[in-house]
Amino acid sequence: MSVLSIGLSHRTAPVALLERVSVTGDALAKLLHDVQDDPCVAEAMVVSTCNRVEVYVTVDRFHAAVTAVSRLLGVHSGVPVEELTPHLYVHYEERAVEHLFSMVCGLDSMVVGEGQILGQVRRSLQLAQRRGTVGATLNELVQQALRVGKRAHHETGIDQAGASLVTAGLALAGDVAGRRALVVGAGSMSSLAATTLAKAGVTDIVVANRTYERGVRLAETVGGRAVEFSAVAGELAGADIVISCTGAGRHVITPGMLTRPVFLLDLALPHDIDPAVRSVPGVTLVDLETIKDSGVGAREGDAVEAVRALVAEELRAYLDAERASRVTPTVVALRSKAAGVVESELGRLLMRVPDLDERARDEVAMTVQRVVDKLLHEPTVRVKRLATCPGGDHYAEALRELFDLDPSMPEAVREVEL
Repeated sequence: MSVLSIGLSHRTAPVALLERVSVTGDALAKLLHDVQDDPCVAEAMVVSTCNRVEVYVTVDRFHAAVTAVSRLLGVHSGVPVEELTPHLYVHYEERAVEHLFSMVCGLDSMVVGEGQILGQVRRSLQLAQRRGTVGATLNELVQQALRVGKRAHHETGIDQAGASLVTAGLALAGDVAGRRALVVGAGSMSSLAATTLAKAGVTDIVVANRTYERGVRLAETVGGRAVEFSAVAGELAGADIVISCTGAGRHVITPGMLTRPVFLLDLALPHDIDPAVRSVPGVTLVDLETIKDSGVGAREGDAVEAVRALVAEELRAYLDAERASRVTPTVVALRSKAAGVVESELGRLLMRVPDLDERARDEVAMTVQRVVDKLLHEPTVRVKRLATCPGGDHYAEALRELFDLDPSMPEAVREVEL
């Protein structure tokens, strides 16, 4: 099975299209299961964020899988596949692994180096695990990608290469110290928003969330206060800054709710705030499209280059280990066959020389086993090493042919005539 990723992101599609394709909640789970249920697919995981929608699958047929996944993305988003296709990218095998590693490190984010992608990919994996759509291949790959991402953030300055989306958006608001803020939502992005506001000197922070208790917990962490979600309209009347990221899938703030100048930051996909609010005098709306166009946080430097080098190193190590693992069943089959031959020949010897005492029998058995181990040691070590080279599969194939091995049944030792 090979890894295939298909998706679209802020690099290939306008935010308006990403908004249409984005899936959350039950819709995300349904897409995940429909992809995994396709005959071309063995395992599946979906990463859906404000920057991207990507499907990761393991397949044995490339073209059929690309067609199937593209079709399902179209079906679930309601976007005709003909409209979707020009914005899709496809990564296969090594390129799919490299893309995943780079993405988790923040190199492919709208704001280079942002750390939220680590948590987003982790949650995507957890959902796929709960739903039973990932197996050994994707689980091990994504776990490794998360380790690479953590290493990048711990060992390089990638965190400083670009601000988070929240910081990038607030940079367009100017000095926010001493102003009054309303945070709509209490998820991970809203938590980051509240924390960022507090660090920037905002001392009056109000949190409105559909689940009031969760809003209370977030408000307490920043010394703010929580209100019921129904109070959003009233709180807008006194807010200078509003950050919204609810995942509601509909507009929670509309032009009719605004009565004074206010800075609005919409980090949701689909949008939380009706773009028509821009027509209200004194209202400034910054959304994902605005941040993308502004170039805020898009700086690249030594830290980015360091992460790219780290990704290249980890990619080589992963591919070497993966290629080496492919020959393991062949090596196991070879040793299993050798063990069977040793057992058979020792049994034949004992039948011919029944008077051997127990000590002599043990010595003969150990000697024969040592001879076999020494003969097999160098070929098995070399075939594992050669497997990491281009075309390495051919060596394992030659070994299977020469010794008539069946790696899928190493315990079924065939009789060999010596």
